[in-house]
Amino acid sequence: MQYIDQPTLAFWTDAEPLECVSFLPETPNTVTFTFQAPSGALFRFDPGQFLTLELPVAGGPLHRTYTISSSPSRPMSLSVTVKAQENSIGTRWMLDNLRPGMRIKAIGAAGDFTYLKTRASKFLFISAGSGITPMMSMTTHIYDRGSHPDIVFVNCAKRPSEIIFRERLEHMASRTSGIELAWIVEGTDKYQPWTGYKGVLNQLMLGLVAPDYLDREVFCCGPEPFMQAVREALAGLGFDMARYHQESFGAPIPTQTAPPEDDLPDETATAEVYFAGSDVTASCSETDTIMSVAKASGVSIAAGCTFGICGTCKLRKTAGEVHMVHNGGITEDEIAEGYILACCSNPKGQVTVEL
Repeated sequence: MQYIDQPTLAFWTDAEPLECVSFLPETPNTVTFTFQAPSGALFRFDPGQFLTLELPVAGGPLHRTYTISSSPSRPMSLSVTVKAQENSIGTRWMLDNLRPGMRIKAIGAAGDFTYLKTRASKFLFISAGSGITPMMSMTTHIYDRGSHPDIVFVNCAKRPSEIIFRERLEHMASRTSGIELAWIVEGTDKYQPWTGYKGVLNQLMLGLVAPDYLDREVFCCGPEPFMQAVREALAGLGFDMARYHQESFGAPIPTQTAPPEDDLPDETATAEVYFAGSDVTASCSETDTIMSVAKASGVSIAAGCTFGICGTCKLRKTAGEVHMVHNGGITEDEIAEGYILACCSNPKGQVTVEL
């Protein structure tokens, strides 16, 4: 018998740029960009994770964090679905300029917002606006496994025409009995009849769309006021909040234990940061972050969320001490190896970093 050698699978790393291969308008000011690795490498990540893109906007590169909307079960490409807000800079640049054939640098994938970290089999996915993207990735991954899913998928939008992925999700739901969809809109589109839910998500609606919500693992993503309303509704209904998970790149809810008062940065105390890779030394206050000191000193540093969530600004500290209160963007093992997050680390005395 003759055997044919199979090529060794290669997986993409962020040492290689991403090449845009398609540009698909979804809803107003919302576009899905699909990328491939120029080398042909496959993509490996957890459904629900995010990617940080380095965007060549005027005035210097800008780092923005976007959830991956595609599924790792379809590894030949990777997609992000972005929505430009009124004051968007990076996302607006993407909508106006990023086209097939262009290559950009990316960092990641990263993040812990994924159903794979639970042992649950019944899910309630709740999202608003572009917060639907991690839910799309997770739902597609569960669907592609071929086993019977058990998902109640709730998405809130201003009007039906602004529901992202509506047709794709309805197609998946039409191929299995295990995906229940519930669209909730604030208003309707002219001359388009709407027979779904209308209003604002509340406890009554939760009970209607998912009567067995107490038995489900809840994943929520959207603007912070929306997620706060969901949290309060679930807590008021007696839901076990240990089974609630949320993703947001806005200001997070503090989850860290407050440090001892005498360990807090002192605005009257001076500090010094030496950026070894750039051979730059800068004096500052203990209340300044490593990131702000770097930018003031002309040292380029990648930044994403700026709240200690995404891990984009991770770098190694080789000397000195910092005060760092993060929100999940770095692991305890990385901290033990000397890594810090520049956006939420304050220098204590003299500090040296590799940047």
